[in-house]
Amino acid sequence: MPAQAPAITPLGARVVSAVLWRSGSQIVAQMVVWSATFVVIRLLNPADYGLFAMSQVVLILLSLLNGSGFSDALVRAKHVGEREVGQVFGILLLLNGGIALAQVLLAPFIADYYDQPIVAKLLVVQALLYLANPFILVPAALLGRAMDFKRQAQVNLLSALAGALASVACAVAGFAVWTLVFAPLAMVCTRAIGMTLASPMRLRPIFDFSGAGATLRFGGAMLVSTALWLVQTQSDVIIGARTLDVHSLGLYTTALFLAQIVSSKFVPPLNEVAFTAYARLQGDRLEAARAFEKSVRIVMLATMPLFLGLAITAEPLVATMLGAKWREIPAIVTMLALAMPFVVLQIMFTPATSALGHPKIQVLSAAAGAIIMPVAFFFGVADGALGLARAWLIGFPILTLVTASLAMPVIGIRVATLARAIAPALLCAAGMALVVLGVDRWLGEIATPLRLAVLVATGGLVYSGLIMAVARPTVLEIWRLFSRRAAR
Repeated sequence: MPAQAPAITPLGARVVSAVLWRSGSQIVAQMVVWSATFVVIRLLNPADYGLFAMSQVVLILLSLLNGSGFSDALVRAKHVGEREVGQVFGILLLLNGGIALAQVLLAPFIADYYDQPIVAKLLVVQALLYLANPFILVPAALLGRAMDFKRQAQVNLLSALAGALASVACAVAGFAVWTLVFAPLAMVCTRAIGMTLASPMRLRPIFDFSGAGATLRFGGAMLVSTALWLVQTQSDVIIGARTLDVHSLGLYTTALFLAQIVSSKFVPPLNEVAFTAYARLQGDRLEAARAFEKSVRIVMLATMPLFLGLAITAEPLVATMLGAKWREIPAIVTMLALAMPFVVLQIMFTPATSALGHPKIQVLSAAAGAIIMPVAFFFGVADGALGLARAWLIGFPILTLVTASLAMPVIGIRVATLARAIAPALLCAAGMALVVLGVDRWLGEIATPLRLAVLVATGGLVYSGLIMAVARPTVLEIWRLFSRRAAR
């Protein structure tokens, strides 16, 4: 008789359902957004993206200080009532209102720093984004605590559609750089309304914070780590904006957008599910270590071929999808894509250590990144946009090593175990890349879109064959989990 497949635990079933809804909706939403984004990239100029990047540095710097760590505390808490929810909602209203005011006041000085007066106007309008955050974060935490990602998925899809329609409409109407401002506003406002309606509890702020010590400590630690992480991730544009012209800066930031599509759009949603799951396993470190190992193995199998594939097909991809005005960025995209596997692995440690009750690990890792990456960017910018990209490939492996050395003892996973989890994806993706490069040489001079299609198809077929040969048990395990869930 064939061996019976292992039963799915109640928590496992809920995790599978959460991943299906969270990642599935993310894929559909991003397809909608990307369809609009590539249309907009063709209509706008690199200088528009350069100006937007200048304001985006400030926006990301302040928006990631929006207090999401305080809402995460609701996910970890053993008991959550109306008072705890009201206190977190009150904290977020005060914090985000203060951030919005700070951005408005700082806008003229930031515009002077860049010597671009329009940046001040962009920042004033973008300050409206912060006011929606409390109405998104608290409902998301409550729904995440219950591992109910279905309603979140529905709201996210609706907001993605609103943002996509707004971006295309503004670009066609000739709004130039303002297209990149109004589209996120449409998306965030739609999401805030939808999440408030989907919230399982009524949102009423409480500004008496007595008894909220644990929430304030956890949220404060997350706030500090986020501030340090922002130094790490935004120092490239801060440094580059003082050295590069807006055209070159726009080339770099667009290349970075392409390279980070997977690591910034798909891995964080999975980390949301992982954070909730790890929080449920706080009392079982052995199971948490096994869950982390499995997560690394699966995520790397899914993402490694995308990064290496992007690195070797950057030239035909850019020519086909973006057009001739972006012909300078393929080399930048290739360099950044090669750094992204390290980025993915590094950020996977965060939900595990924080949910297991060690937020200080995230703080220490972010502090290391706030030193390593700015130094790399400072020296790299001498070689222009390509030098900034090269800094990612040099700095992030070092940062990943530092983070792993801090986090692995807490999670309870060994170096050999982690290496075994990564090896199948690395070997299969490397084999795929060699075959695709060989096919590319054999093709010779053919139409660029056809060349891209052949290379993508070849890579997909080769990688599928290799993972079935090298990692067949993992593939079958994933298939069993999701096919069982789909059959319910």
